[in-house]
Amino acid sequence: MSSENRKWYSLYDKVYAKENLIAAWKKVKANRGKPGYDGESIAAFAKEEMRSLAEIQRLLQEKRYTPPPVLRVHIPKEVDAKGRVVKTRPLGVPTVRDRIVQQAVVQVIGPIFEAEFCDCSYGFRPERNQHLAIAKIREYYEQGYRWVVDADLQDFFGTLNHDLLMDFVRERVVDGSVLGLIRAWLRAGVMEDMRLKSVTTGSPQGGVISPLLSNIYLHQFDRVMTERGYRLVRYADDWVILCKLERKAERALEVAKQILEGHLKLTVHPEKTRILHFRQGFDFLGCRFRFRYVTPKEKSLRKFKDRVRELTARCRGRNLEQILGDLKPVIRGWGNYHMRYDNKARFKELDKWIRMRLRSFVEKKKAALQNRRIPSKWLEAQGHVTLCSLLA
Repeated sequence: MSSENRKWYSLYDKVYAKENLIAAWKKVKANRGKPGYDGESIAAFAKEEMRSLAEIQRLLQEKRYTPPPVLRVHIPKEVDAKGRVVKTRPLGVPTVRDRIVQQAVVQVIGPIFEAEFCDCSYGFRPERNQHLAIAKIREYYEQGYRWVVDADLQDFFGTLNHDLLMDFVRERVVDGSVLGLIRAWLRAGVMEDMRLKSVTTGSPQGGVISPLLSNIYLHQFDRVMTERGYRLVRYADDWVILCKLERKAERALEVAKQILEGHLKLTVHPEKTRILHFRQGFDFLGCRFRFRYVTPKEKSLRKFKDRVRELTARCRGRNLEQILGDLKPVIRGWGNYHMRYDNKARFKELDKWIRMRLRSFVEKKKAALQNRRIPSKWLEAQGHVTLCSLLA
């Protein structure tokens, strides 16, 4: 049997193997995260980790493990100019024990699917990330692909079809016990406001196995588009198609809709999907693309500045050392993401603004931009990290 048609039958014993469960627990522990609906934290599990892992292993081995529902939480997705949350994103938080079992399954079946995933897919895969996806878009631009299909899937994680997904998994994995676990996770339901809600479609964002399942589902899209010669760049459910001609982009969108809506039963967002030229600019993965330049998109910049304002508010009741300690990971995190693009001038502008905020905090009053009574070098000596320092 060729590798393209190979099916995997005996995998379940590898899932509950002691070494695999220990490795899964180490990853879950390193990722931290909040408790699920049962309230058990990472720290609580760690106190009796070997006994708890043995219990998980026994339940799996006896085929009595039942995935519990995930805890539904809502995190801010869009904030208005006054800092008010206007739109949230639902996340599903599995219990710590369930995260371990999901990770154990991912460690066994992940490499099987990884071997066949297309090069155009960059999200939640080993040795791949957003920066590689952005670099590929810039590469296509230099090759003359200037027309863009800028599209959006409407509620992908909430509308993913369970039966289709299981069919795609069965193309490689036919171990009934593993398939049963995956099906049980899809049907486990969500706990929200102390009420259990059943689900018939979707895979909750936040689950350890959800990124792999989403890649398996959208691999069908990747495969057909790649076989037809389209320049697709996808990161999870975010994707763009690059073309040399406008009419080619129009055809690419038609083909994409045929696959996504006709075959995969998803919805291409009618209001957030468009065809445009690089000179018009478009947003992807937190960046703004226009001509050959890549800068932070407005929403990303606004969220960063809102966070800085929150941390440097004069009424916070913290000292400068604490403020700088809170700021440091925010500046480094945002700066490290955008530092490799065309942002030197923007970084200088933002550094000047952040120093103004810090001077205002120290003096407990509004500090004019020209205020130099508190030198920049003094702030850096206190531990202030600047965006421009990340470029050195």
